[in-house]
Amino acid sequence: MLKVSEILRVKGDTLYTASPDMPVSQAVQTMSEQDIGSLVIMEFGTLTGMLTFREIIRHMHAHGGAGETTIRSIMDDAPVSVTPNTSADEVQRLMLEKHARYIPVMDGPTLMGVISFYDMAQAIVAAQQFENNMLKAYIRDWPTESAEPVKS
Repeated sequence: MLKVSEILRVKGDTLYTASPDMPVSQAVQTMSEQDIGSLVIMEFGTLTGMLTFREIIRHMHAHGGAGETTIRSIMDDAPVSVTPNTSADEVQRLMLEKHARYIPVMDGPTLMGVISFYDMAQAIVAAQQFENNMLKAYIRDWPTESAEPVKS
C-alpha cells in the first residue's frame, strides 16, 4: 500500500512557508514567483495554518484586492494534516471529504512536507502504470495449455 512518506520521497524536500503576520500581497508574490498553490503558515516553529489560492481569491473578491491584510486573517487555521505513515487511500478520502487540495504532513510537531492533489494524482498514475506493467509481464509468461498436467 502506498504511503505518504513514499510520495514525499519522490516529490522532494522543497517547502515554502510564511509567517501569519506577513502581508497577503507578499504571499501572493511568493506563490506566483515559485509557481505554487499554497504556503504552510508557521509561527514559532509550529504549524499554525495553510494559505492556498482559494483563501486569497475569496478575500480579494470580497474586498477588491489584498490591501494591507495579513495572512492570519484569511488562512485556514485548522488544516487537516496527515502523518508519513498515512495511506494514500486515506489522503485521497480526506482531500475529497474536506475539499483540501494541499495537506501538511506532520511527524509529531515536525512539518515534513505538503501533499498536493497533483502529487496524489501523479503517485496514483505511477502506481497504476507499475501494476499494469507487472500484469503485462505476468501475462506474457503465462503457461501454455500444451504443458503436461502435474501428476500426484
